[in-house]
Amino acid sequence: MLRNKLEKYTLILASGSPRRQQFFKDLDLDFEIRLKEIEEIYPPELKAHEITNYLAELKASAFEGELKPDEILITSDTIVWHNNTALGKPKDEHDAFKILKSLSNATHEVITSVCFKTNEKVEILYEITKVTFNELSNESIRYYLENYKPYDKAGSYGIQEWIGFIGVSKIEGSYANVMGMPTDKVYEYLNNLA
Repeated sequence: MLRNKLEKYTLILASGSPRRQQFFKDLDLDFEIRLKEIEEIYPPELKAHEITNYLAELKASAFEGELKPDEILITSDTIVWHNNTALGKPKDEHDAFKILKSLSNATHEVITSVCFKTNEKVEILYEITKVTFNELSNESIRYYLENYKPYDKAGSYGIQEWIGFIGVSKIEGSYANVMGMPTDKVYEYLNNLA
């Protein structure tokens, strides 16, 4: 399928996220991983998808001048947007608890932007998924933090983990997007490119 169409390209995934890497394997795509350390700082006036667009492009800009003509670089960024605030990865257990408490019995948005960079152009797409949590007891939040340690995840949770099974009552939009990659849009983009 798409793997054959992309034969003349080399896909480079610039993400250390095991979930994003697994998505590319599950999409049956050949890719290589290249990582660069980026300080993820964005202008304070940015909101919602402007933040993830900015950070995804910032990650791609680290590879400026390094791509071969047949290479397609893919970078991405995910935030949880709640009460007009971007919730990234928690600083520590206390922060994670506070974040999950704020998501309890409420609806938030998970926003992921994906940046595609070649020598010729840079294109960004983004996806917004609405996630509603039931009320989360202090006990269940503590249990989750102790057993799953979601400190590498935006919004302090992974929807594919225990908390997603017991806590999430409704999702509007892409489930894969909540895990960090709007796979259908990425696949469609690459298909059109090929």
